[in-house]
Amino acid sequence: MNSDLKNKFEEIIKVNIENQSFENQIAYILKNFEGIIFSTSFSYEDQLLTFFLRQYPIEFFTLDTGRLFEETYETWNETVLKYKIQIKTYTPTPTLLSDFLTEKGPNSFYQSVENRKQCCDIRKVFPLKEAIKNKEIWITGLRAEHSPNRKDMTIFEWDETNQIIKFNPLLHWKTSDVIDEITKNQIPYNKLHKKGFISIGCAPCTRAIKEGEDFRAGRWWWEDASKKECGLHIHK
Repeated sequence: MNSDLKNKFEEIIKVNIENQSFENQIAYILKNFEGIIFSTSFSYEDQLLTFFLRQYPIEFFTLDTGRLFEETYETWNETVLKYKIQIKTYTPTPTLLSDFLTEKGPNSFYQSVENRKQCCDIRKVFPLKEAIKNKEIWITGLRAEHSPNRKDMTIFEWDETNQIIKFNPLLHWKTSDVIDEITKNQIPYNKLHKKGFISIGCAPCTRAIKEGEDFRAGRWWWEDASKKECGLHIHK
């Protein structure tokens, strides 16, 4: 366990940074932490955070699974060009991916939850661990509305699995508030959002949701709703 970092997290709780403004929260972590990193998947939330964070000395990164939508790549390219930022890219380890595809085929994730989670591990979880290794603060675009598993999260939380402090500044934002800010500031966004795609991941595992369906219905729709996490954000 990283006891020093865990102690620094406990100090965040003591000084009640969670209930302060976003500007104060950023100022606090920049002053007190090293290795601050922001993960983007080019969703509405991540695009808004990119706009907010672009002026700060924070490292941006993304996970390219190799099976993203073309619209996601377009959003990525547009974002880099507009804001003149660098987004470090992490990809699956070639040998792990090759062995998995050889053994089980390209679409085995439809066959079982075990296969799907193994695919997510190779394409997302393992590259993520490399990205956040030796970092202290991981900024995410998680929102409580997006999954039943996220209802009990806090804006600052200790990620025991990854031994890192997570900062979820948009956790309690509503979708309408996020969209209003994107529109007001002319922020590039993934055009799939306008076609009913709420949570956008890999193309084979994401679909538009139907009227009345919950936010997460478009991800791994063939699975039980309680299992719909890829392993990037585990909450115990």
